[in-house]
Amino acid sequence: MSASTALKPVLPPDIRAMKGRQPVVVLTAYTTPVARLVDGHCDVVLVGDSLGMVLHGLPSTLGVTMEMMILHGRAVVRGTQKAMPVIDMPFGSYEESPEQAFRNASRLMAETGAPAVKLEGGVHMAETIAFLSRRGVPVMAHVGLTPQSVNTFGGYKVVGRGAEAEKLMADAQAIEAAGAFSVVLEKVPAGLAGRITAALAIPTIGIGAGVDCDGQVLVVDDMLGLFTDFRPKFVKRYAELGREADAAIAAYAAEVRARSFPAPEHAFPDELPVKK
Repeated sequence: MSASTALKPVLPPDIRAMKGRQPVVVLTAYTTPVARLVDGHCDVVLVGDSLGMVLHGLPSTLGVTMEMMILHGRAVVRGTQKAMPVIDMPFGSYEESPEQAFRNASRLMAETGAPAVKLEGGVHMAETIAFLSRRGVPVMAHVGLTPQSVNTFGGYKVVGRGAEAEKLMADAQAIEAAGAFSVVLEKVPAGLAGRITAALAIPTIGIGAGVDCDGQVLVVDDMLGLFTDFRPKFVKRYAELGREADAAIAAYAAEVRARSFPAPEHAFPDELPVKK
C-alpha cells in the first residue's frame, strides 16, 4: 500500500470530534483475526477485560492481569489499520494512585502500540484521569455499571435510577473535566443517558444505555452468538455462530467416526500422476 493510499488510523481527537456529527461504532476484539474483521467497520476496537470471561472462562473480570491485557492488546493492534485500539486497564492496576495508573497505562501503550486506555470510575477517578491526560495518556472513561466493582454493586444491576441519577451525572461531568476523550455508559436508564449525552462535550458510548448516546459498544462474541453463558438484555444477536459452529463440529465428528473423512480428495497419493 502506497503512502498516498494508506489508511489514516483513528486517534482520540478524531473520536472526540465525532460528537454531534456521527455515531461512534465500537466492538470488542481479543485476537488478530477478529480485529481484522472489526477494523473495516468500526471506529474503535476495544480490548476489553471481558476477555477474562469470554476467552479464559473466568467468573468475572477481576482475575484479568496486565500480562493478559498486553498479550491480547498486541494481537489486536496487529490486526488493525484504521480503527483505534483501546485497552482496558485491569482491576488493581490503577486504583491505588495516579502514579500507579501512569506506570501501568504507559506500559500498556508502550508494549502494545495502542494509542489509548480505558478505566472505570467517576468522581473518585477524576484526579487519576487528569494525571494521565497531562502526561500524554488518552483516557476513555467508564461509568454506570462498572464490572470491576460488581461485588460492591451486588451484581450486574442498572445504575442511575432515583437518587443515583445525580451522582452519575456528576461522575460523567467530573471525568470530562479531568480530560477523558470519551466515556462509556453501561446499564444506565435510557433517559438519563440521553441527558448525560446532552450535557457533555465528549462522546458517550452506550452499552445498555439507549439510543441517544453518541455511540454504541457490544462484546463481539455476544453479538455473534459465540458467548452463550448468559445474555444481557441489551445484547442483540446479529448471528448465531455458536450454533453453526456446533453443527459443523458435530458433522466433522460424525464423518471421522464413519471414516468418510478424509475422502480421497483430501489425501495425498503415493505417486504423482505421470504427465503425458
